[in-house]
Amino acid sequence: MLRSLSGLTTRGRCLLAAGAAAAVCAVVLNERDLLRVAVFVVGLPLLVAAFLAAARVRIGASRKLLPDRIAAGTTGEVELALWRNGKLPAGEVLLEDGVPYALGSRPRFVVERLPAGRAVALRYPIQPMLRGIQQVGPLRATLTDPFGLCEFDRELIGHSRLVVVPRVVELWGLPGGAGLGAGDDGSVRLHTGQGETDVIVRQYRQGDDLRKVHWRSTARRDEIMVRVEERPWRGGTTVLLDHRAAAHHGSGAAASLEWAISFAASVCLHMRRAGHRIRLVTEHGKVLADAPGHEGDSSTIDNVVLDALAVLQPAHQRDLTTGHDPAEGQELIAILGTVSNEAVSELARFRPRGSRSLAVLLDTPAFTGTGGERTSATEESAALLRAAGWGVVIADPTSTMPQVWAELCRTTAGRGVLLGGGR
Repeated sequence: MLRSLSGLTTRGRCLLAAGAAAAVCAVVLNERDLLRVAVFVVGLPLLVAAFLAAARVRIGASRKLLPDRIAAGTTGEVELALWRNGKLPAGEVLLEDGVPYALGSRPRFVVERLPAGRAVALRYPIQPMLRGIQQVGPLRATLTDPFGLCEFDRELIGHSRLVVVPRVVELWGLPGGAGLGAGDDGSVRLHTGQGETDVIVRQYRQGDDLRKVHWRSTARRDEIMVRVEERPWRGGTTVLLDHRAAAHHGSGAAASLEWAISFAASVCLHMRRAGHRIRLVTEHGKVLADAPGHEGDSSTIDNVVLDALAVLQPAHQRDLTTGHDPAEGQELIAILGTVSNEAVSELARFRPRGSRSLAVLLDTPAFTGTGGERTSATEESAALLRAAGWGVVIADPTSTMPQVWAELCRTTAGRGVLLGGGR
């Protein structure tokens, strides 16, 4: 009862005040008829509050995200269903669903008469502009009685999880010769003497067991090589995504990092659907996703890649340091932000001779909207990569992703193509 009285609206409180004033006047003036009116006016909100406290009208709701995984920049929909139990009448219901600013404006609905035993369907659109995990909710309802004398706030539904994945664009074509050697993993395979099994070797890394040093290949290559015996042979393409905060410029959906993530998602899905095994790694070699080619459920495998990119946050490392070949001998497609000459040299140094290496180098200062000529640092990095035998494409905000991919497919080792802005 006390909770019901605390929910009195302005109309209910005014009736109580008017009834009390009328009762005082009736006593002073000795007017019994006025006293009866005063008792009725005071009793009406009290009776309504007592009725609501005893009735316990129950209101339920459900929320459905259509779909629960959506690409940034596209439009989705949220479907609400509202119902009540019991035969007692319900007054006006004001609904407000908690929607983050990144998804659009906060929706509000007014249901004047909520029927019993039948759900009322409500819908509202959402349009996320940034990837990430968003929480929709809670759904709160403000209920009033048919007379508008009392109102109560209730939380009907908690939070619902919405996954906003990067935008994926359709690409055409493949790099010339892509997928060659699909029967192995791209590691250096040495055919030793007659009667000795083939051995897969790689360069020595700090911490490797010295008992696995392959002395014959070490002597042949003039650098320490170790055996890789337990790793299965498989082909594929490695996509390296540079997601360091210091390597990118711009903010929001127009930032160079968001362009790089969207392009990485498009390349991964395009190459995987073409039958390539895809490894998505960071600039430090951390594997974000390992997706087979045509094996398994296509949509499920695609979601593994997209979900990994949806939650990816900028790294705080200042420079790109690999210390080894991030592609492990496979074909490499690197999507790079601003990189130092030392990092470029290190990245190229660890790539095996003859391995296909392609790079999309972002002219990140152009993503701030200031325009101007392409920076000398970008040109120097591109020149170093080309000198190391890489195929390079430079992209800026005016470069479309299909255009960048088409030029990347046409470029060959040692020859680069410049894109964007006519600069």
